Amino acid sequence: MTVAVNSVPAPSAGRRPVQWNTPLTYALALAVAAVSIAPVVYVVVGGFRTTPQIVADPAGLPDPWVWENYSRVLTQSDFWRQAFNSAVVALGTTLGVVVLGMAAAFVLARYTFRGREALYTFFTLGLLFPAGAAILPLYLLLRDLNLINSYYAVILPQVAFSLPLTIVILRPFLSAIPRELEDAAAIDGAGRLGFLWRIVLPLSRPAVVTVGILAFVASWNAFLLPLLVLGDVSLHTLPLGVQNFSSQYTTDTAGVLAFTSLAMLPALLFFTLAEKQIVGGLQGAVKG
Repeated sequence: MTVAVNSVPAPSAGRRPVQWNTPLTYALALAVAAVSIAPVVYVVVGGFRTTPQIVADPAGLPDPWVWENYSRVLTQSDFWRQAFNSAVVALGTTLGVVVLGMAAAFVLARYTFRGREALYTFFTLGLLFPAGAAILPLYLLLRDLNLINSYYAVILPQVAFSLPLTIVILRPFLSAIPRELEDAAAIDGAGRLGFLWRIVLPLSRPAVVTVGILAFVASWNAFLLPLLVLGDVSLHTLPLGVQNFSSQYTTDTAGVLAFTSLAMLPALLFFTLAEKQIVGGLQGAVKG
């Protein structure tokens, strides 16, 4: 007599891990890179053409290459004054974001007190609050404080709106530092500030560089806030300078492209030079 034995299905091996090194993945990455880089390349190359060349063949290459547009922007416009204003505002914003963000994140990460998580949640909710929604009351507040037409009118609000992201990135780094290091520093006579300066800052360098670069680039490219609070032309930053230049030379398309290329060059250089630091800082924030 034959007895039928039901076969037991083999245990599931689980889902296969996603393969990121496939040709399709590389093709999608190249497509995204092309879409992102193509406008930048077009603006830079367009600055080496003349306006008649652009009108005749918008997608063509310079023939011949013209350097006059860039030299004219550097010598006959307000580019350098506006670049100085942008540098002052961006560096002031970056310094404020790094110092205040590090101080707040250090307290939220290393101190235990009632309401700590509620305070961190309050900062996190700031990510959901767009700066454009507060632009009118912000302008009225700055006017009442007599800060209109000053660098502070741009720096202080930008620092405030950059703090939530800064704290979200920095806190995981500071929380991951072992308590044993803090205890060893205390035995050696280092206080809280000594521990922060000598140990925490060096170990958190990727995160600090990340928030600094993000704050600098966001400040350098800011347009709406400087437009509303900087009525004095001598205080205009480069984004406002691009608008002024394009309004003054409406028919000089090549000159506008050259001015725009020079205005975005510092931000591109910052991202290029600090790319690895930015990636490491964001990865650490996600893991935390």
